[in-house]
Amino acid sequence: MSAQIEQLIHTIVEPLVDHPEELKIELGESEDFMEYNLILHPDDVGRIIGKKGRVIRAIRTIIYSVRNRDEKRARITIAADRSDEVMIEED
Repeated sequence: MSAQIEQLIHTIVEPLVDHPEELKIELGESEDFMEYNLILHPDDVGRIIGKKGRVIRAIRTIIYSVRNRDEKRARITIAADRSDEVMIEED
């Protein structure tokens, strides 16, 4: 299921960014979460977060609605590069 969610995130995010060739999604897993780390071009970070976080909140809502009850909660992290991470967490 996590591969399908990863593909869904990619399908949603790719048309929103100016540099789709730099979009990468790294999958991680912790005790409580499936973590989807979005690596973006620095110019695209603001586009994905959106005004007052509306875009990332909408993406998070879609991802939350398709998860199985038995699976871990989703956590989406956005980074312009590995040293500049902004955590947007699923509640």
